[in-house]
Amino acid sequence: MTNTVSYIKEWQQALQNEIFFLKKFGSSKYKVINGRLLSSDGTYPYYFDTTLPLKIPVGSSITLVWGGFKQQGRTLSSEGKGIIVQLEQSLGDLIPEAFIYHDPWELLEQLIERLDEIKKSKQKRVRVNRLMNPSMPAKHPEEKIKNNVHEVVLRSKYNPVTFVWGPPGTGKTYTLARVAANKYFQEKSVLILSHSNQAVDVLITEISAFIKKKARFREGDVLRYGFNTAVAEDTQEALTTSQLLLKQEPSLVEDKDNLIEERKNLKQDLADSFSKRDSNQLLELEKKIAKVLEKIRQKEIEFVKEAFIVGSTLAKAASDPAIYGKEFDVVILDEASMAYVPQVAFAATLGKRVIICGDFKQLPPIASSRDSLVNKWLKEDIFHQSGVVDWVASGKLHPHLFLLKEQRRMHPDISAFTNKYIYHSLVGDHVSVLNSRNEIVEHGPFPGRAAILLDTSYIGAFCLNEKTSNSRINLWQLLISFQLIHESYLGGARSIGFVTPYRAQANLMDILLQELYEQERSSSDIVSATVHRFQGSERDVMVFDTVDSDPQERAGMLLTGKESERLINVAITRTKGKFIHVCNLSFFHKHAFNRKTIRQLAEHQEKHQQSVRTKDIGMWIKNQLPRLQWIHALQLDKVFNDLKHAHSSIVISLPPHMVLTDQWKSAIVNRNQSTELTIISEMSWPELQPDNWQEEGYTFPLIIIDLQILWLGLPLDRGKGIQPPFIAARLESEKVCEYLFGQLIT
Repeated sequence: MTNTVSYIKEWQQALQNEIFFLKKFGSSKYKVINGRLLSSDGTYPYYFDTTLPLKIPVGSSITLVWGGFKQQGRTLSSEGKGIIVQLEQSLGDLIPEAFIYHDPWELLEQLIERLDEIKKSKQKRVRVNRLMNPSMPAKHPEEKIKNNVHEVVLRSKYNPVTFVWGPPGTGKTYTLARVAANKYFQEKSVLILSHSNQAVDVLITEISAFIKKKARFREGDVLRYGFNTAVAEDTQEALTTSQLLLKQEPSLVEDKDNLIEERKNLKQDLADSFSKRDSNQLLELEKKIAKVLEKIRQKEIEFVKEAFIVGSTLAKAASDPAIYGKEFDVVILDEASMAYVPQVAFAATLGKRVIICGDFKQLPPIASSRDSLVNKWLKEDIFHQSGVVDWVASGKLHPHLFLLKEQRRMHPDISAFTNKYIYHSLVGDHVSVLNSRNEIVEHGPFPGRAAILLDTSYIGAFCLNEKTSNSRINLWQLLISFQLIHESYLGGARSIGFVTPYRAQANLMDILLQELYEQERSSSDIVSATVHRFQGSERDVMVFDTVDSDPQERAGMLLTGKESERLINVAITRTKGKFIHVCNLSFFHKHAFNRKTIRQLAEHQEKHQQSVRTKDIGMWIKNQLPRLQWIHALQLDKVFNDLKHAHSSIVISLPPHMVLTDQWKSAIVNRNQSTELTIISEMSWPELQPDNWQEEGYTFPLIIIDLQILWLGLPLDRGKGIQPPFIAARLESEKVCEYLFGQLIT
């Protein structure tokens, strides 16, 4: 058995290796302009304008790059469209344009410091050892257990470490909130932690609501500590430090607000017309603001000391002595499966008892380096590294693992797959879930059906790699998915998610939604994101776009690799009432093994008659948008009319072995004389009289007209693997056309 100091040394080395990688390869890059030296007193502060507000924490280390010069520094102020940084050396009075590089590796450095402190404390080392080697028998009296909440309360009273396995929709927040409230009623101090602000916000809100319901709420006892909080600011009782401050020290808040408003106006003056007087005034203002913020900081520390329940992020806890300098009776760590093992160990040292809650069947922590220690300690969760998962794999639950067994989120037709294939029948459906989701199920598209496999086989080879990122996009499935969102919205859904493994596809959908669906989004919750970004949230309707299809020669590692089961599990379990899986079934039959989760999902859906084929497209598309229309590819009047009225440019992609009819050739040749024609094809096509010809192109046909109109699936290519009905899509989108033009033209 590894001793605790050896664990800590490995964790510190893993963190150092990740820091080294981030410093060398992984910084976020921000463009800044109009840099002016504010003072030449030896501290070298510079003020820069920014095109977008930058959220770089004050005091953070940055690197400024200007031409061939590179300088280290730190942020003094970062609010609005302006940033003040202090550099180590002067780069002159004016810097017209530069780049600031920043990554939060300071958070990892602070964690290394906390681990150093753990080495020196026998009590903290014992707590880490109990976490990593939870082999002692459970001591809680099982005969006294009344319900789930009571069992976790008892476990965390009698055992130093309690693992709670909370699959999606099983009442994790409900359970943890009531456990925390129970400890509070016993006058125990509780620290609520998670890697994400959202998870902390949700728990603190639920805890306070329950305590209020019991009429035992005292202001200041429950505290959300931190800045990026979404806890409602308009509640009657104060839950955040800013709310408490406003009630107890209104003059201090007023001073801060006035100074920040003055700084905002002064920065605007500097942006309009730089003057030495204004720059000196800005530096003086920064000093005043710093003094007020320090007074506020001291009040916040008092609030934390007096509170019984404190909620914060893991990063804040490791960087702020108000948290890591305090001893709690119980620490509750939510979403622990997404936290680094060293973070979990640090959290466990902050309290006499610790409750570790998460789901090791969902996505693991994310780190950038490929170093072996990083892979071991920063890319796998505490459930695996403490041996808890080994027990589950052998068919038993670890003595210190409590499983929440009933899911209340998904319609049973959706959860049937995850219950059986992901959770191996350890999780079932609560009796309420069928009726509670029926209203969503009955709405279109596909009324009366909760789980749908929309098969895009035999329509064409539409999957390609984005030039810059190499991430995959699939235009056909993108437009099909957008149509599904539209049909869902018109069916009454106002909570819709588009989820995909590939960032490029998610970004392209976001572009499409912004341009075509801005009004609908303003009155509803429609989100496009990768699977990683969706973890921890839920929607009434989820569209899961797997993207992969021909001409790719293999399925992506995101869908078939080591973590694919967890990724697919998250994609499915975000759904409450309608799960629509957009998938090229024939591709995955060829390129995914039988035991891969993506193949099991598709075959499960086929077996349960959830499939909808391309031939049925006319059955479910009920509402054509003016700017996205689906047309039979043999009906050519509209496309020929668009070609005829093109006034600046036509770009046509013609795949290998494409055959053009005389009708098509005539429509292209007889274009407006001022319209520039670009042909992208392995063949030169001199008879079309192109102005430009590019040999390297796509494996599917498309037309871009005036960088405004996209025709996908035309001219019709009846090549290998394409079957009727032959469908084309017409999209009016300037942003998508510009994006594709940038991808096409070399």
